[in-house]
Amino acid sequence: MSAEACLVPAEHSGLFKFSSALFYAGSSFLITVVNKTVLTSFRFPSYLCLGIGQMITTIVVLYVAKMSKAVQFQDFDRSILLKIFPLPLLYVGNHITGLASTKKLSLPMFTVLRKFTILMTMVLEVHILRKTFSKGLIYSVGAIVFGAMVATSSDLAFDVEAYTFILLNDAFTAASGVYTKKKLGVEGLGKYGVLFYNALIIVIPTFLASAFTGDLHKAVTFQDWSKVTFMFCFLMSCIMGFVLMYSIVLCSYYNSALTTAVVGAVKNVAVAYIGIFVGGDYMFSWTNFIGLSICMSGGLVYSYLTFNNKSSESNTKETQEMKIHISEDSSKKFSNN
Repeated sequence: MSAEACLVPAEHSGLFKFSSALFYAGSSFLITVVNKTVLTSFRFPSYLCLGIGQMITTIVVLYVAKMSKAVQFQDFDRSILLKIFPLPLLYVGNHITGLASTKKLSLPMFTVLRKFTILMTMVLEVHILRKTFSKGLIYSVGAIVFGAMVATSSDLAFDVEAYTFILLNDAFTAASGVYTKKKLGVEGLGKYGVLFYNALIIVIPTFLASAFTGDLHKAVTFQDWSKVTFMFCFLMSCIMGFVLMYSIVLCSYYNSALTTAVVGAVKNVAVAYIGIFVGGDYMFSWTNFIGLSICMSGGLVYSYLTFNNKSSESNTKETQEMKIHISEDSSKKFSNN
């Protein structure tokens, strides 16, 4: 095998990693805007029912795909519960707290506080996956957290309930990302099985919870169901809920939980600054804006260091493979002579 042949798999692997990361960033951006429109602009009263709509969409799409043999994953049996636990609990926690915090926070503050997901992911990967990180990555994470603290210190719309929801959402997201990476390697599940059984297991308990809390009644009696614009946004949110979960699993499959968190931070650069001008619920202050900028700058540095390290590792691996094959070719030539 020649040196050129060795570079092909690495190039394809890099393309898949970058494409899956870009897909996740775009999906995350779009669903944040759509959810914000449904819950804030239209004042839809139930984030639980919106989550149920997203779960049902996931189940229907994957079931139809499985029946048409477009995708494959294990049929349901008792072993599924053991294989997938605790992902359903983390999934529903992430879903509910994410929608609740989206409703109660302005877009810029939502994206700033989401930065704590990176720190939590690092901690979980150290303790669960036994990973280590360079000083540069640790310092950049420190800058992200510091910027978030500066921004929130002057939050003119401080809401204890909203901040509690977003920090819980950070924790659920971090734990879900780490465990998703582990479960993708479980035999019989794969990307589609993880998505399908997560939604299938939790949709009924979530439906019962919405009925018990009165959210279901509020959703059913909502006055804007007859409006075409609301129905379009609601359906878009349901579809994007499935797309987002698929993009997260795909990004985690080709990358790592930490890389997925980093991609989310890069996406938030655009969301935060756009949210200052779009949405109408951002209260400007210089302290908040400076903290926001520090936070975003830290996210960019963190992203650069992460992907630069991956690029360096890939180049090093390719160089080693080329040396091996060059040595083999040289040995063969020497033997023939």
